[in-house]
Amino acid sequence: MPQFEFSKWDGSQEFRSLSADAVFDKIAEHLLEYGDYVLRQLEHLDEDSADLVKLLVKEGFLEKDEEGKFAVAPRGVRRMENKALEELFTTAKKDALGKHASDFKGAGQVRHDDSKPYEFGDPVANLNLHETLKNAMHREARAPVADAPGSPALKLIEDDFVVHETEYQTSCATVVLLDMSGSMARYGKYYHAKKTALALQSLVRSRFPEDSLKMIGFYTYASPLTERTLLQSAPKPVSIFDSRVFLRVNLDAPPDFVPEHFTNIQAGLKFAREHLRRQPAANKQIICITDGEPTAHLEGRELVLVYPPSERTARHTLQEVQACVNAGIQISTFALIEDYFYLGLMNFVDQMSRIGRGLAIYCNAGELGGFVLDSFVRGRRSRKRLG
Repeated sequence: MPQFEFSKWDGSQEFRSLSADAVFDKIAEHLLEYGDYVLRQLEHLDEDSADLVKLLVKEGFLEKDEEGKFAVAPRGVRRMENKALEELFTTAKKDALGKHASDFKGAGQVRHDDSKPYEFGDPVANLNLHETLKNAMHREARAPVADAPGSPALKLIEDDFVVHETEYQTSCATVVLLDMSGSMARYGKYYHAKKTALALQSLVRSRFPEDSLKMIGFYTYASPLTERTLLQSAPKPVSIFDSRVFLRVNLDAPPDFVPEHFTNIQAGLKFAREHLRRQPAANKQIICITDGEPTAHLEGRELVLVYPPSERTARHTLQEVQACVNAGIQISTFALIEDYFYLGLMNFVDQMSRIGRGLAIYCNAGELGGFVLDSFVRGRRSRKRLG
């Protein structure tokens, strides 16, 4: 918690106004939790507060979009991403940063202390000159010395050459599925999920530039999230309060009102699978962050909304999990269990992890960032299920 010291101002102390950085950081905290609502409130401030907003625009943290509304500028996006990474990725974890690990050795970017005899095709740039010359000197020392004036020249043969071993590195295409259903508004769950997503974006940009990272939000539907729309996003407000719901929506002719606060994991997985199918990366993974069992699914061109969660919706969702596995995609699921009612969620996530042979983590919102970042950085091909 921040520490403050209060004292009576006698007129002699220098008054320091908040810097643009500090003002933006305060707005950013609210933006993480409430999304676009915060930006809309900036348009209705009093004169003094409006001056602070003008300062943020001048310093490049905010800008006006094509509709004349306030939006976070690229500088503001980068600051939020970097701060999220700094807060979540502690000093104790920094040593773990690096390229995605692999069980294979070959031509790559990371050079190890270990060496091996040269084989045809090994890059000459990885030549271990010290060991190569030592091999040549030992070999010639064992050979008969010819009578010749001057110092003998050291001759290298193919058997003398030694090269550094290198770690084979693969690029990774990742899709992060963010639950935007109505229940994510409770207990700061969406706040922490969004901060984790921002940290991942900063991590990929700075440490894994060869990787691709896509954010997709899922609720009643599923939709991609750009850097800007991620910042402005928030959970969908609950719009119907019936204790039991069964609705069918024709997607070719939808009604004017469709409640958006349901949980359609199947649609998110399908969107992610289609995106990853177009990616050339050797490794493909989905990181799914959710706080509830699926309550919506697709049947052809119909959207089905069911509450309480049904076996029917679970079956359609698990079929999509299998489709992802068949496409060679690793699925890791992070279940937020802040609520008292989570046994059904744990059972469903267990089924996802068994079918997908992936990782299942149960945690509260405050622990989410560390778990997700650790899983992403390690990039393991075989993972044990934690619970």
